Amino acid sequence: MGQGLWRIARNQQLQQQGYSGQGYLTREHGRRIPANNVSSTSHRKQAQGGIDIYHLLKTRKSKEQEGFINLEMLPPELSFTILSYLNATDLCLASCVWQDLANDELLWQGLCKSTWGHCSIYNKNPPLGFSFRKLYMQLDEGSLTFNANPDEGVNYFMSKGILDDSPKEIAKFIFCTRTLNWKKLRIYLDERRDVLDDLVTLHNFRNQFLPNALREFFRHIHAPEERGEYLETLITKFSHRFCACNPDLMRELGLSPDAVYVLCYSLILLSIDLTSPHVKNKMSKREFIRNTRRAAQNISEDFVGHLYDNIYLIGHVAA
Repeated sequence: MGQGLWRIARNQQLQQQGYSGQGYLTREHGRRIPANNVSSTSHRKQAQGGIDIYHLLKTRKSKEQEGFINLEMLPPELSFTILSYLNATDLCLASCVWQDLANDELLWQGLCKSTWGHCSIYNKNPPLGFSFRKLYMQLDEGSLTFNANPDEGVNYFMSKGILDDSPKEIAKFIFCTRTLNWKKLRIYLDERRDVLDDLVTLHNFRNQFLPNALREFFRHIHAPEERGEYLETLITKFSHRFCACNPDLMRELGLSPDAVYVLCYSLILLSIDLTSPHVKNKMSKREFIRNTRRAAQNISEDFVGHLYDNIYLIGHVAA
């Protein structure tokens, strides 16, 4: 039934084995502990770690009952906390035993929003017969469909009323979802440039160092495997967004979107040079500074040096 239930059941078993019929605890580090010391030990545990959940469970459980704890005998808040640690599969299994508890809408709502952070249907009045458990199944089915065919996946979400037919809503859904196949997503965004535009504007690069911002960008919008028009488009959109998020820094450094574009391309090439096992003669810091300032003359040598250090220490910006 999941890790949460297993831990509680195991803890109970160990605690039960600790008591003997003569009023002693079993051996612990080669000695016996009298039963009259149990209460003081319990008080110390409570003082150190809060309420002793075992004693709460023990008072709720009849002496004849064996096996797993009956969650229906616990306070509802504790039961729901335990079930909230389960994934969808384990929660479905738990519903076979505790139907009312495991089918609670708040549990399934939490599963939906933790996996798919944004859906248009979240902000609408739910239709008659709406269920978050059913919505979870539809979102899972739509994600699998998207990973096979992106256009069919998006159409599925729209047909179920989960997403509105709007580039902005689709972009928010993609931005807040981690279950979509990145290769299929890259193909979809290459075809839907309107969605790509809205997706770029969802990023906030304020006060971020340029290589770190570029890494974050490529974690959401994966770079193509080869150089080409799509990569140039991505870098162009990133450069404008980065400048829009950091206007004061751009004025201080004297950078324009074109200069940021040059720096981004230089960082990608440097990443390949430093991380590729096929390149034996790695580019030095002096060479990187010289080549970069040749393309963008207004950039300070110290700033370009910091860029090199970041790639050298942290790694590829588009891995």
